[in-house]
Amino acid sequence: MTGTADGRSAEETAPFDSRIAPEDGPSDEPALPGPDRVVEGEREMASGTDLAADVAALQTQFDVVRYLRRLAEDHGFRHFIICLIPPIEVAKLSETSIVSNLPKEMLASFDESGLLQHSAGFRRLRSTTTPFCLSQQEWTRETTRAAEAAQHMAVSARHQVEQVAYFPVHNADGTRAAMILMGEQRAIPMAEMMELQMVAIYLYNRLTEIGAFWRESDVALSEREIQCLNWTAAGKTSAEIAGILGLSEHTVNHYLNHVTKKLNAVNRTQAVVKALRRGLIS
Repeated sequence: MTGTADGRSAEETAPFDSRIAPEDGPSDEPALPGPDRVVEGEREMASGTDLAADVAALQTQFDVVRYLRRLAEDHGFRHFIICLIPPIEVAKLSETSIVSNLPKEMLASFDESGLLQHSAGFRRLRSTTTPFCLSQQEWTRETTRAAEAAQHMAVSARHQVEQVAYFPVHNADGTRAAMILMGEQRAIPMAEMMELQMVAIYLYNRLTEIGAFWRESDVALSEREIQCLNWTAAGKTSAEIAGILGLSEHTVNHYLNHVTKKLNAVNRTQAVVKALRRGLIS
């Protein structure tokens, strides 16, 4: 339930390249594997082996977007987003989006209302690893900014969003994210929820492998920050790094704390992992 106050599109404000779904239209590209199988007009859930093979065949974030578009349509949803679950101080969903087809009006409404910190869905995502659904009424009732929530719901209703399904995931370094699907109100069977949860896990891990969101242009480290991270990766303590670089231990801690915040990491170890994956250190 979520472009911007200055009128820019979601593509222009997404923090990573190609996070927003490309427009539909004719394409000469080969067909991608589908998220399910169709038997006599009815959707049949793919086996775990089929799902793993289908997702592994996705080569770019655009492939993931097309896959998600089909997945959403096949399951009766209109909109989707895969995003990081940010710490409470992050204020905008657009800053955490990885891939999405959310209408820019919805995303702008969500961000301008400051709902990321108050959303019932994101509050639950921070405390559970189990998929769940919220109806429009439940989301509005449980979101702590009632007036802003009601205004955003009016925007969402114009885009036929009556219900949101949340699927929390994480990768090997502990970074948490979620696949969120939005559409009309309906009862979703538990088996379907669990199937979609498995899809979310495979897709998020595939995005990590593709590197779709590890190439952030807005993260730049200073020479000292890179040096401190490299020595931390080598197993050195702050005191040891201070001796090597001719700095005070306090200054080394300052550099490491600063770079940890830049990388949205929970500690130095995670900062090193993220920096390595993004090619910021070697």
